[in-house]
Amino acid sequence: MSDKPKSNTQKRPSTWWYIWQLTKYKPWIYGTFGLMEILIFGVFPQLTGFVIQAIFDRLTGENPVTFSLAALASMLVGIGVARGLAYFTDVWLYFTFQYTVTALLRGNIFDTILRRPGARAVPESPGEALSRFRDDAQELAWFMSEMLIVLGFGFFAVVALIVMLRINTSITLVVFVPLVIVVLIANFAKTKITEYRQASREATGKVTDFIGELFGAVQAVKVAGAEERSIGYLKEINKIRRDASLKDVLFTQILDSAFRNTANLFTGLILLTAGASMQSGNFSVGDLALFVYYLSWVTDFSAIIGDKIAWFKRLGVSIDRMVHLLQGTPAEKLVEYTPVYLQSELPEVPFTPKGDEHRLETLDVHNLSYAYPDTNRGIEGIDLHLRRGSFTVITGRVGSGKTTLLQALLGLLPAQSGQIFWNGQLVENPGEFFVPPRSAYTPQVPLLFSESLRENILMGLPEDQFDIQKAVEMAVLEQDLAEIPEGLSAVVGAKGVKLSGGQRQRIAAARMFVRQPSLLVFDDISSALDVETEKKLWGRIFSQNENATCLVVSHRKPALQRADQIVILKDGHIEAVGKLADLLQTSEEMQRLWHGELADS
Repeated sequence: MSDKPKSNTQKRPSTWWYIWQLTKYKPWIYGTFGLMEILIFGVFPQLTGFVIQAIFDRLTGENPVTFSLAALASMLVGIGVARGLAYFTDVWLYFTFQYTVTALLRGNIFDTILRRPGARAVPESPGEALSRFRDDAQELAWFMSEMLIVLGFGFFAVVALIVMLRINTSITLVVFVPLVIVVLIANFAKTKITEYRQASREATGKVTDFIGELFGAVQAVKVAGAEERSIGYLKEINKIRRDASLKDVLFTQILDSAFRNTANLFTGLILLTAGASMQSGNFSVGDLALFVYYLSWVTDFSAIIGDKIAWFKRLGVSIDRMVHLLQGTPAEKLVEYTPVYLQSELPEVPFTPKGDEHRLETLDVHNLSYAYPDTNRGIEGIDLHLRRGSFTVITGRVGSGKTTLLQALLGLLPAQSGQIFWNGQLVENPGEFFVPPRSAYTPQVPLLFSESLRENILMGLPEDQFDIQKAVEMAVLEQDLAEIPEGLSAVVGAKGVKLSGGQRQRIAAARMFVRQPSLLVFDDISSALDVETEKKLWGRIFSQNENATCLVVSHRKPALQRADQIVILKDGHIEAVGKLADLLQTSEEMQRLWHGELADS
């Protein structure tokens, strides 16, 4: 185990490196998409320009033209139809590529988060993480999609430059001066671009986070009479978000205006110069028509270049924010090539059948320690021994370190020292080791999803390979289900809001039981159960599986009376270990805990 958690600060590859890696992920999609952009914004517009030039030359007779007006008109129609068909293909590729890239980025981020210690899965609040997961991944995919338009306009500009240089060199040079000015403006403004985008994204994340917390704590807010204060705070942080977003959007629009108006000013200058050339006979009406046609495209190209340079600066902020979610995992993980299932069938949820290697004989913990960085409170020097078929209860006062002990043992917190042995074998990575079918864990506040009871228990496992009815009976849920018309098909609502606290705890227990783990870890799961239901729960666990091994955080009488051993924690240290009868004789802390519970009853 590592001595200290990894730092979240890390150097990442360049923005262009990420773009190149994503380009190579699905090269045929991105390559075909780029080809469509070149056809739509480069080849077809150029062909249109040449036909327009030929039409005016045909009308004036200044330059010889082989084709008739009817033939030229037919060419324009054919080019338009071909461009329309290319647009349909382009749109399909545009969204396919965006969805593919966002799925890859979000999948890699989510995979990293799920592999992190569960109690510290995201560096900031869930709302801030959601903002990065949603908006910043979309930003990178969107930029790469929109960036390809530069290829189309770039192709057009190169051909236009060659054609115009052959017609009139001086006017051509004036046409491309705005492009140089736009690039200079964009580079000059890069610091402000990054600053305003960073502030906007951070402010949006705070608002998203608070709204999520507010929806999850409606009852607490109402009980405390804090509705007005909560809404007032929401208005306050939303004003900060609005101001930050306004600065970001306004600065972007100012830059866009500068890019376009610079090009427009030079358009007037070009037309004046072209008029003088026509009077001298060096410029035909067809040449003027072609130059005027080119002007709008080259003007747009200058504005697009400026916009993309500014956008590229903002993109660096989005990549930094996503890399921050990786929390010390190599920054290259963000664009690691993994399967994306947009059109193919989703793979089945993987599960590992229980084998002899998952059987628990003994679990030993030596010198396990963890301290929270902000308080330095936690656990220190914990030693435990569990044998197969035993029932161990961890108890202690509030804040003594009971939940911290479970989470450090299971790898949900990164233990700073200590060793864990499963059947005498060292556990190198507890977070990946302590999963079904070896062990299963139910936290103090079980998390349910707004799905059916069946889906909350199975969590994607194939129902025909698991005995869900047996799990329901072990969790003492059969009577509750009999009173619900839809039974296991009933939808529980967000976080199980349609269920009582005791029902939520027992559904979480059924989720454990259906996986048939060797080690069952409960964090105060019986806190919302009545005494009789709790007795049934513990009794059914061992009647159904006499070899079940339980590690339970509890202060409740039925659990303490059933325990083979009780571990008393005090201030993060083990105060005493033994059976209830012995501890009531020898441990003053146990006596206080025991009589405190009886007084509460």
